[in-house]
Amino acid sequence: MIKSNTIEVVKGATETNMSVMRRFSKRVSGAGLIKKTRSTRYNERPKSALKRKNEALKRLEKRAVYERLKKLGKIKDAPRYR
Repeated sequence: MIKSNTIEVVKGATETNMSVMRRFSKRVSGAGLIKKTRSTRYNERPKSALKRKNEALKRLEKRAVYERLKKLGKIKDAPRYR
């Protein structure tokens, strides 16, 4: 079920722009749109199992290549800084 995020406010004949804006703001906050958007703002979909597996395999392969080159003396061990 999809919820509509449309909020409509019609200006009355003798109503000021500020009162229309205030009414609109109250409806938006009452509907909980701001809270919902902020909570899902940086939300990312979880990666699929296949994608996670492929990334892990790439990491393992890179690590194996690095270790092999290090063993052959082509790469010097870099000092670790804290």
